[in-house]
Amino acid sequence: MNFLRGVMGGQSAGPQHTEAETIQKLCDRVASSTLLDDRRNAVRALKSLSKKYRLEVGIQAMEHLIHVLQTDRSDSEIIGYALDTLYNIISNDEEEELDDIEEENSTRQSEDLGSQFTEIFIKQPENVTLLLSLLEEFDFHVRWPGVRLLTSLLKQLGPQVQQIILVSPMGVSRLMDLLADSREVIRNDGVLLLQALTRSNAAIQKIVAFENAFERLLDIITEEGNSDGGIVVEDCLLLLQNLLKNNNSNQNFFKEGSYIQRMKPWFEVGDENSGWSAQKVTNLHLMLQLVRVLVSPTNPPGATSSCQKAMFQCGLLQQLCTILMATGIPADILTETINTASEVIRGSQVNQDYFASVNAPSNPPRPAIVVLLMSMVNERQPFVLRCAVLYCFQCFLYKNQKGQGEIVSTLLPSTIDATGNSVSAGQLLCGGLFSTDSLSNWCAAVALAHALQENATQKEQLLRVQLATSIGNPPVSLLQQCTNILSQGSKIQTRVGLLMLLCTWLSNCPIAVTHFLHNSANVPFLTGQIAENLGEEEQLVQGLCALLLGISIYFNDNSLENYMKEKLKQLIEKRIGKENFIEKLGFISKHELYSRASQKPQPNFPSPEYMIFDHEFTKLVKELEGVITKAIYKSSEEDKKEEEVKKTLEQHDNIVTHYKNMIREQDLQLEDLKQQLSTLKCQNEQLQTAVTQQASQIQQHKDQYNLLKVQLGKDSRHHGSHPDGTQVNGIQPEESSGLREEIEELKRNQELLRSQLAEKESLIENLKSSQTSGGSDQSSAAASGQDSEQVAELQQELATLKSQLNSQSVEITRLQTEKHELLQKTEAFAKSVPVQGDSGHVSAAKATDVEGRLSALLQETKELKNEIKALSEERTAIKEQLDSSNSTIAILQNEKDKLELEITDSKKEQDDLLVLLADQDQKILSLKSKLKTLGHPIEEDEESGDQDDEDDDNDDCDKDQDQI
Repeated sequence: MNFLRGVMGGQSAGPQHTEAETIQKLCDRVASSTLLDDRRNAVRALKSLSKKYRLEVGIQAMEHLIHVLQTDRSDSEIIGYALDTLYNIISNDEEEELDDIEEENSTRQSEDLGSQFTEIFIKQPENVTLLLSLLEEFDFHVRWPGVRLLTSLLKQLGPQVQQIILVSPMGVSRLMDLLADSREVIRNDGVLLLQALTRSNAAIQKIVAFENAFERLLDIITEEGNSDGGIVVEDCLLLLQNLLKNNNSNQNFFKEGSYIQRMKPWFEVGDENSGWSAQKVTNLHLMLQLVRVLVSPTNPPGATSSCQKAMFQCGLLQQLCTILMATGIPADILTETINTASEVIRGSQVNQDYFASVNAPSNPPRPAIVVLLMSMVNERQPFVLRCAVLYCFQCFLYKNQKGQGEIVSTLLPSTIDATGNSVSAGQLLCGGLFSTDSLSNWCAAVALAHALQENATQKEQLLRVQLATSIGNPPVSLLQQCTNILSQGSKIQTRVGLLMLLCTWLSNCPIAVTHFLHNSANVPFLTGQIAENLGEEEQLVQGLCALLLGISIYFNDNSLENYMKEKLKQLIEKRIGKENFIEKLGFISKHELYSRASQKPQPNFPSPEYMIFDHEFTKLVKELEGVITKAIYKSSEEDKKEEEVKKTLEQHDNIVTHYKNMIREQDLQLEDLKQQLSTLKCQNEQLQTAVTQQASQIQQHKDQYNLLKVQLGKDSRHHGSHPDGTQVNGIQPEESSGLREEIEELKRNQELLRSQLAEKESLIENLKSSQTSGGSDQSSAAASGQDSEQVAELQQELATLKSQLNSQSVEITRLQTEKHELLQKTEAFAKSVPVQGDSGHVSAAKATDVEGRLSALLQETKELKNEIKALSEERTAIKEQLDSSNSTIAILQNEKDKLELEITDSKKEQDDLLVLLADQDQKILSLKSKLKTLGHPIEEDEESGDQDDEDDDNDDCDKDQDQI
């Protein structure tokens, strides 16, 4: 307060004495008046003076105004006047009432007053809490000035005010209610308030997001007309960016809430010819930036890929491609759309495949990639658009080996269109590579380098490309043409682009290095460039030449006698010097533009002169600079020893890999055999259950048969004492039919037993086949021991079934005997019927009835004989099947003995393998110790990784041994 008084006293053009007294009197009235109307009028007068006499009103009236906010909350009008006055004091916004003649120094002083008054206001945190409570009032004259005042406080001292609001109970939630206000003025200013509140504060951003901010903001954007909306849409988009940028939690919440799908209508612009307003361009630009926030390469890879997937599934990527191929799109919107589509497809195979299938609406249709590359190599196109197309091409090829192969294939002789009717991507890149425009040279070289990034196959394929230089001259390879242009002394940007292409091409590709060294002019050219003392502009070219020569040494397979590693090192030692060579190599990473290019993948340059380094190339330099330095200082003996160690390690790795694959295969086979055994066990349990049920059924039939036999004996005795023609030797027709049903039931049981025997035989055959197929490896030999146990169990079950069948055969024989006795009784009864008729004077009708019944019984008896005969034949067939099953079991027993011998042999072989692996491990340890003594660094991760692999191998072998 004293400081502010000093400022007021030091002003050269302060207010007149009478106006200062007026402000003092008004403050006294606010403080001492007992009538509300007097206080209200005094505050209204202070409000009118606060715009012109901001400093004086602020110094004298701020405490009184805060006291009014605390004590007069019942009167909305005075509260509104007080809030407006505080806003005028704190806000730095220029007002129309200010005179243009006002001195500049006074204006500069007023700009600092806002932060000073804000500091005084928030010195008591209760003032901010009081202001938050006033925002709960629905009255327009209270809520709207309160929103404006709090927004001004956040603009002046944002972090301090944010912290106060964050610790205030329900502070953020109260502010979120502003978005639901039906009055657009308050709602729109509420959006501005939340913008200032969420700026650079992740905690508040999360709270706002989980207070349903996304839903409300997207609803406002839709209500306002999406991209056709006004300034409100712009404010909502800025707030969404604050909530999502660099906030992984909110990005995940946005994706999980299916809000990405609601972004698709934003980009439905169509082919409108009505023109684009400045507000629409701004809105669409912010919408594209919001999409890029969700798929930025700096986000975690998992979050980016999930957002990319959602954008493809909801059709947002398709909508972006439609804008790319549409006509009448403003240049800046087209550029930003290309950048957005680039990051949506970057590293996503599905999205990249879709982008490759997009065609431009031309006649004939051309791929969108070809149309974009035509813009990139066209020097008449805007610089930012060409950079955007290059970024799009890089993102299309990022981790996309399929796309890389398709681009390189357009350069190969077998795929070039002989008619020349269509232009391919490869032809456009070659055209740009050798054009007179240095920017086109650089862009085409970098684009072609991305087609080779981490893809040794395409590096070898590109060696086949032949170019026709002029009529009458033989074609030259693309590699040779690049080196020819380098030697001709073109522009620095062209040479840098070609050197980056050659370094990417030759790295990790010994065949390409051999082709490069095969041209005898290349090495002298590089050594000459490195050895010369040139200006600062040429130092970067010298560093890249040193990198290219170092790659030719490090990835040299010594296939050319004149350019072996040792000879190239000697050449460097004689003509350049090792220290000088390393110094020139360090020029690359020390360049001022190197660190800028290494930060972000997007090629974002202010002008073409700054377009020197590519992001992926900077990663390659960081990877190779150290290893090339070590390779230059190594002696020939160390190189030989290192190569021997590498070969030995490769052989060991191959052996270990072979045995790992063998063990994996054996594990899979063991799993298959275990599944087969479990299936057999289940089937065996089912068969045992069926056998138990059959035994119970047989017992029931025995009991029923004994009961029938007793009943037949009783009926026979009863018939001897009371013959009446309704019985035939004690057998009634109902009893005869019941006996026939019992015979039928026995027949069905016999059929069921036969089917069960067939299933058993099929199980035995399956087991036999599994044992025969499993005899070829160690794992199946191990499993055969378990199979032999299953065979023994099946033998026991077959013996049980055989005994049950024998008992059933005895039962059938007994039934046949009793049937035969019944038939004899029936025939004897038939012979005695006429005699009984003569002696008993039975009527003729009754005799006829008895004869009919006898004939029916005889017919049924014949049928029963036939059924008993069929059952006897079936029993004979079942016995034959049992005999064949016994022979099969004997064969399986012999095979089991053979498998046991094979298991013994397999154990011996596995012991030999373990001994061999132990010897290999001992050799590796000795070789690594030799490397350590020679000074070759060995990473502990590799050692621990090897040790883990060896432990895993030993564990797998122990598991197999236990199973065997």
